[in-house]
Amino acid sequence: MPEETIAKPAIVLLSGGLDSATVMALMRRDGYAIHAMSFDYGQRHKQELHYAGLIAQAMGVASHRTVHIDLGAFGGSALTDTQLAVPETGVTPGIPITYVPARNTIFLSFALALAEVLSAQDIFIGVNSQDYSGYPDCRPEFISAFEKLAAVATRLGDEARGPRIHAPLQHLNKSEIIQLGTRLGVDYSLTRSCYQLDDQGRSCAGFLEAGIADPTPYQ
Repeated sequence: MPEETIAKPAIVLLSGGLDSATVMALMRRDGYAIHAMSFDYGQRHKQELHYAGLIAQAMGVASHRTVHIDLGAFGGSALTDTQLAVPETGVTPGIPITYVPARNTIFLSFALALAEVLSAQDIFIGVNSQDYSGYPDCRPEFISAFEKLAAVATRLGDEARGPRIHAPLQHLNKSEIIQLGTRLGVDYSLTRSCYQLDDQGRSCAGFLEAGIADPTPYQ
C-alpha cells in the first residue's frame, strides 16, 4: 500500500484581495498545507478581513490567523490615517499616499515567526508588477533581500532549511492574475481589492480587462 503523502506546510499573507486569493490557489494546486495569516493593522478598510475569512474557508486552509497590530499609531498613510484622502483616480509620481510605511517588512516578519514554529520552509506573498512601480516593499529587490535576511535571522536559516520567500505573481499585471486565478477556480466574488469599500462591502473600481465577467458588487 503506497505511503500517504504529507503536505508541506507553507505560510501565505492573506489580505482578502484578488492577489492573495490567486496565490492561495497556486499553493493549493501545488499541494501545500496552507497556513494563512491576515492582519488587523489599523487599516480603514477593515472589511477586507471578513473576505479574507471567506476565501480562507473556500480554499480549505490548514489554519487562518488574524494578527492584531496598530500601524495606524504611526500614521503616514491614507490607509491608516483618516485625515489623509485615499486617491480615487490615476497614478501619482513617486511613492503613493496609500503606501503604509514598512508594512510588508512587518507582515513578513510575523510570517517568518510562524514559519519557524511550523517548520515551514516556504512563505508566499501576492505582490505584483502593478504594485512595485510605487511601493518599495513590493519590488523584486525587497523580496530577495528579505529572503537573505531570513536565512541569517532564523533557526530554519541556520539549519539551511530556508525559508524561501515566494512572490509568484511578481511579473503579472491584474488582468493576467485574474485569468490565472480563473483557470485555477478562484471565486473572486469572495474577494475585495478596493481601498474604499462602503458599509455594504461594495467596491469602488472593477477588474482590469481580463475578458472575464467581474463578480464584484459596486457602489
